[in-house]
Amino acid sequence: MKKVLLILSFSLTPIIIFSLLWFLIGPVGNSDKLEVFTVPQETGNFSVVDSLYEQKFIRNKSAFNFLLQNLARGKEVKSGGYRLSQKMNAWQVLEKITGKQDLFWLTISYCPRKEQVGEKLAQTLGWGQEQLNNWNSLYKKDNSEYFEGVYYPDTYMLPADESPEQISKRFLGNFNEKFAPLSDGFLAKNIKWTTGLKIASLIAREAAGAQDMKLISGIIWNRLNDGMPLQIDATMQYTLGKNEDGSWWGNIDISQKQSDSPYNSYKYKGLPPTPICSPSVTAIEAALNPEETDCLFYLHDSSSQIHCAKTYQEHLSNIRKYL
Repeated sequence: MKKVLLILSFSLTPIIIFSLLWFLIGPVGNSDKLEVFTVPQETGNFSVVDSLYEQKFIRNKSAFNFLLQNLARGKEVKSGGYRLSQKMNAWQVLEKITGKQDLFWLTISYCPRKEQVGEKLAQTLGWGQEQLNNWNSLYKKDNSEYFEGVYYPDTYMLPADESPEQISKRFLGNFNEKFAPLSDGFLAKNIKWTTGLKIASLIAREAAGAQDMKLISGIIWNRLNDGMPLQIDATMQYTLGKNEDGSWWGNIDISQKQSDSPYNSYKYKGLPPTPICSPSVTAIEAALNPEETDCLFYLHDSSSQIHCAKTYQEHLSNIRKYL
């Protein structure tokens, strides 16, 4: 009898061990629905293991931490998004989160032109030249109001396997969400949203900061209402495109002010054909709510302080005084 019990004991031991291991590192559930597990950009106070457990992707924190510390040496869990399911076991989850991300963080700052956004997308998502060309040509002929100005400066998490058109729709969705609270204001003042966006883009590129955006807006509106050419250098920088040093917003010279580009605000009156960059809500609000002023000219001194003038003679005086 003792022999039988001993044999049974030895035969059951592997089953018990396997069952225990499976309980610790087996899948949490039977659903194969993929969900995004997000690792933030700043991981200082973020615990991968705690977060996986809370979102029910692993069964046991101690067991997974053991795997992470001992079986993933030399690898790291990078910030971004990973598609996981509750049907994955701990080994599969470990392999996934220490591999290549499915989604990548991308931060777009200030007021970029479309090609600048494209360059960052190509670098982040691993696009080739064909994908970048597709991005740069999106909406150039169809839906041209979305060609420029709607790639809102913000932080995005973007799937690596989406097309340029799909990525653009994510930007458009964010822009629409940010612009929606201001839409009634533009309607009330009978200002087309495309007009407001053009002016906002000029404000964003010309202002030294939020503090002088509304004043610059007032001056731009004054020039438009008086039928003056806008004479804004930022439109010429847009025409210039990318500089030899790789920058997009370089200095311009006198010869460029004679170009036939429709963006030449020295030669042609009115607003440019499209926005010249994608402005923030602050700049769009400034376009909608300009500061009342009699000024028609402005400049920034070496300390980025703005100085405006009512007449060209006053403007010349400011140039001598501050520049």
